[in-house]
Amino acid sequence: MRAERADELLRTGEITLLGQLARSSNETFLVEVRALASQSVTGTDGDARAGEVPDPAAAACSALATGDNAAPADAPVPAPDPDHAAHDGASFGPPDSDTACWAIYKPELGERPLHDFPPGLYRRERAAYLLSEALGWGIVPLTVIRDDAPFGTGSLQLFVAADPREHYFTIVEDHPDTHPALRTMAAFDVLSNNTDRKSGHVLRGRDGRIWGIDHGLCFAAAFKLRTVIWEFAHDPLSPELEADIAALAENGAPPEVAELLTTEETGALRRRARALALLGRLPEDPSGMRYPWPLV
Repeated sequence: MRAERADELLRTGEITLLGQLARSSNETFLVEVRALASQSVTGTDGDARAGEVPDPAAAACSALATGDNAAPADAPVPAPDPDHAAHDGASFGPPDSDTACWAIYKPELGERPLHDFPPGLYRRERAAYLLSEALGWGIVPLTVIRDDAPFGTGSLQLFVAADPREHYFTIVEDHPDTHPALRTMAAFDVLSNNTDRKSGHVLRGRDGRIWGIDHGLCFAAAFKLRTVIWEFAHDPLSPELEADIAALAENGAPPEVAELLTTEETGALRRRARALALLGRLPEDPSGMRYPWPLV
């Protein structure tokens, strides 16, 4: 799906709850976002008519029911195989369509009160995406804010289809080709002051691209970095990263990021950029204590 189309869907599409994510510290939901009828395109014979949105799930069911190998109407439906579903996009994954996508919905209403972060963590999710895009690093999935979501205002983040058995600890060992992207993520976590970079918050998409998720606990003014990504400590910043960080240090937070944070937080972001640019390498953790819990 094109980025522009995904952005339009997340901003304006109809949201349907699919389920709630287990073991999340805050209420988090998997949703489907489907284009409104007015957003569909006019089709030809056999396609969706003007004003209608094709339903890929219904089409697939129809094809199965009418194909040469269709099962008898009273045949039992086999239970899904979780291991198979985790790796087979046809079994589990977002719709392969320009008219629908999956997203992760985090409403403010479902946030646990925290003593060191004010309510509205969803704004930090959006700010992390905007900072990643402003830097040109593209490591945070598309994230928008919706006020008309099922449980009120919250963030919608484009779902990343990935192998659930993979996370940072497995990726860094099994896929050395991802190390440049992981170094970029380590730098991003320093800049955003990520307090919660668990191993499970690093995803490897089906195309091999590295993504970072769960940025609600970022951008505090006080330094609170906690991350599992310490393998690259002391590694020098690439010239490209140095230039991007220097620009952030020079110009400060982009306006669209600053409007989601406090003045103290945007000032601290700029100071971290200056410090990292001056250091010229990824920092170390001399205390050995800057890890989140649980690790995964």
